[in-house]
Amino acid sequence: MNTTGCVISFWFEAKEIQSARLEAIRSAQRSIHFETFFMTPERRANEFAAAFAERAAAGVEVQLLVDDYSTKKLPQKYWKRLKAAGVDVRFFKPFIWKAPFDYAGRTHRKLLLIDGKVALIGGAGISDFWDGQDKFGDKAPWFDFEFCLKGAVVSVLEGMFMQHWASARSTVDLGAENFCPAPPVDQMILVTLGDAPSNLSSSIRALFTTAIFAAQERVWIASPYFLPDHQSRQALITAKKRGIDVHILTCGPHNDKKLVYYASVELYGYLLPAGIKIYEHQPSMLHAKCLLVDDKWVSTGSANFDPRSFFHNDELDISTAESQMVQHIEQLFHTGFERSKLVSMADWRTRPLWQRIVGRLVLFLQSQL
Repeated sequence: MNTTGCVISFWFEAKEIQSARLEAIRSAQRSIHFETFFMTPERRANEFAAAFAERAAAGVEVQLLVDDYSTKKLPQKYWKRLKAAGVDVRFFKPFIWKAPFDYAGRTHRKLLLIDGKVALIGGAGISDFWDGQDKFGDKAPWFDFEFCLKGAVVSVLEGMFMQHWASARSTVDLGAENFCPAPPVDQMILVTLGDAPSNLSSSIRALFTTAIFAAQERVWIASPYFLPDHQSRQALITAKKRGIDVHILTCGPHNDKKLVYYASVELYGYLLPAGIKIYEHQPSMLHAKCLLVDDKWVSTGSANFDPRSFFHNDELDISTAESQMVQHIEQLFHTGFERSKLVSMADWRTRPLWQRIVGRLVLFLQSQL
């Protein structure tokens, strides 16, 4: 969907992202609409609860839409506290025994809307995981990305939030105050939804594939869970054969999904011989999801470069040629490359046999879904 708007702020580090979101929430005067995927107990979730409760007590409409599956670690008393404070909490696609397979489709979006005027979008969940976790071997906070938008695009995003809000068996307010008119902005923005995707249709994969084929100089991809399907692998290999500089920035051994990592490494065997450079982030979990094409165009948001984001989740990505956004995403990549190890064919060939077996088994099971 094409619209207009401007990017006004960017944040790379977990602490900055948390602070920016809380500051935006505390600034709300009329409404807060927040949709998110992953939440766990402790400090970060408690800070959000306190900020939401304070604004609700001040008379601000606070609507919180959370994924049913990925917020299960939070106790019921957490939600009761929010509801008692006046926060309207809804759960996206709770399990229904009559339609169990519907539970596979989750909302993976991270969207914060303030007063119908400002939108914050990124990839970070509401969890202390982003501060770094010893059990994952993290030596630093997670590396992620968040940005703030104004302009007509915010009204488009309000409409997208309300579609999901209505699907959670709730009424929506279509009053003009939720769709604040914005002055024209020269910068064009493309909003791409992974909305109810299927094995036969994926707008997110179509976006990525089209961008790869359109590249003239470079394609740089950042994705924590990098599991390109056959079509995507062929697009990347074809781009490299055309002389395109293809770089992949992904997780190293410090990550929250070891099985996915082993499967991802297994797929390196298709890409490394073609000359595609793969960088594994070393200090901690890489969680940013970005696509940079040439020096002209970027796409970022919630979608990973994997089948779950392509074919199962409801996602939200923003694409733009806005020069500052391009520069900041390029800087994110350079910072990520500096913190990473460039994987060689020798590294790939000498990995332990058990990792190869696990990786192939995960890929086989994924292909059966």
